[in-house]
Amino acid sequence: MDITQLILDDHHEQRRLFAILEQIDPADAGTLEAIWARLSAFLEVHAAAEEEIFYPELLRVGIGTGRAAGTEAETLDAIHDHNDIRDAIAAVAGHQVGSGEWFAAVAAVNVANGDHMAEEEREGLTDFRRRAGLQLRHTLAVAFAAFEARHFAGVRPVDKDPEAYVREAERDIAAPDATSRPDGSLGIGGLGKRPS
Repeated sequence: MDITQLILDDHHEQRRLFAILEQIDPADAGTLEAIWARLSAFLEVHAAAEEEIFYPELLRVGIGTGRAAGTEAETLDAIHDHNDIRDAIAAVAGHQVGSGEWFAAVAAVNVANGDHMAEEEREGLTDFRRRAGLQLRHTLAVAFAAFEARHFAGVRPVDKDPEAYVREAERDIAAPDATSRPDGSLGIGGLGKRPS
């Protein structure tokens, strides 16, 4: 199991759910609402899992391999994208399900999410596969799968300040590394203790 593959699998499922929405009769508000509820919760959980598990480790690997500036820029952009996606999701609620305005708002989420996925697949995931070892990618995949399973019904959406996110992650990285932790853990999940 590899965290980069789990993220790609999530991206595929997100694309599939958007495609399903596009093919449902606008008069079938019940089905649209059910699929949208699933998709919007999935988008929120996916972003939260990346922020909790993937991006701190992308920064850690970038710093460890002398690519701090590149991974900082990728992470800042990703957190900004997640905020844009959350805001676009929130805007959907202001429209009657199945209306033209509702479909336009859902399409705006699809565009924001599609742009984010394309960048992430081209940059962050590629960089991580090239620089992180298989054991780390496996360990993170297990944590990522567990996070998503624990939060399957959704998470509370909270926009984050991208610069504050990176600064806090880098402070955590500057702490003793995983090999000196008494429990032998990687310390995954430390960002979850931030005030929201």
